[in-house]
Amino acid sequence: MADAAALLKLAETDVSQEITKNQYIPVLTQPPFVFVDGTFNTRDIGLVPGSPLKPGYVFRSGALAQLSDNGKAVLGGKLGVKRVFDLRSPEERAQAPDPALDGVEYVWIESARPDAAIELDRFVEGQGEGGYRDMYLDVVDVYQESWKAILEHIRDRPTEPFLVHCTAGRDRTGVLAGLLLTLAGAPQEVVVLDYLLSRIGTEPVRLMLLDFAMKGTHAKSHDQPGFYNLINLKASNWAAFVDGVQKEYGGFEKFIMEKLGFTHDDLTKIKANLTSS
Repeated sequence: MADAAALLKLAETDVSQEITKNQYIPVLTQPPFVFVDGTFNTRDIGLVPGSPLKPGYVFRSGALAQLSDNGKAVLGGKLGVKRVFDLRSPEERAQAPDPALDGVEYVWIESARPDAAIELDRFVEGQGEGGYRDMYLDVVDVYQESWKAILEHIRDRPTEPFLVHCTAGRDRTGVLAGLLLTLAGAPQEVVVLDYLLSRIGTEPVRLMLLDFAMKGTHAKSHDQPGFYNLINLKASNWAAFVDGVQKEYGGFEKFIMEKLGFTHDDLTKIKANLTSS
C-alpha cells in the first residue's frame, strides 16, 4: 500500500500539470486503487490509509461504459461486487450506458430534479470554495433518494460489496465517499485524502475530463476565471462543503435522520456494518 504522505503530495498536483505515467501507474496498480480494465479512478475506500471502513466492501469508480470483459470479471469476480449504484443524470446514462454484469444488480434512481447549472463566477474567489460549497450541497439535495438506497444497502446487506460511480467518479461519488467515511469515524485528514486521490485516479483521462468540464460550463477557454478552480480538487473546498452541511442540516448525521428518514438505531447499524466484518 502506498504511503499516505506520498499519495497526498502527488494528489495535490495542479490539474494544469501532467502527472506522468511513471508517477501514476505504480500508484494506480496498488491499494487503495484497483486496476479494472475499461474504467478509471477505481479504489477500495476501506484501503485508503487510515480508513476505518472494512476492506472489500465499498468501492468507487468513474464511468463503467467502456469496461472490457476482463474488467467485468474483476468487478463481479475478484472484487465480488453485488450491486452497482449509478449517480449519473438520465442524459449521461443515455450517452454511456453501463454494461450488464453477470450476478451484479444495477441500481439507478432518477432524481427529483436535474443538477443545478454550474456558474463559474462562483468559483473565482479564493480556490473556488464558495462554488464547491454550493455545488456539493446541490448534489446532497438532488441525489437524496440515491443516498437513501445506498445507506439501506449498508444497513441490510453488510456482506454484499457494492460500487458507486458517476462519470468521473470524483464529485458526486466523492460526496458519497466522504459521507460514509465520516459516518465510520474517519479523521478529517483521511476523508480529505480519499477526496483528493481522484486527482491521481483521473489522470489517465485528464484531457477528456477537461473537455467534459468545458462543455458542461460553456467555458470559452481554460483560462476563463473560475475554470481551473472548478477542476482542481483542494482540501479547502471539501472543508467549505462540510461547513455548509453543518449550517444547512446540522451535520451529516442529522441530514441522514431528519431528511432521509433513518432512525438512530438505523444509523448505529450502518456505522457498525461499515466497519465490522
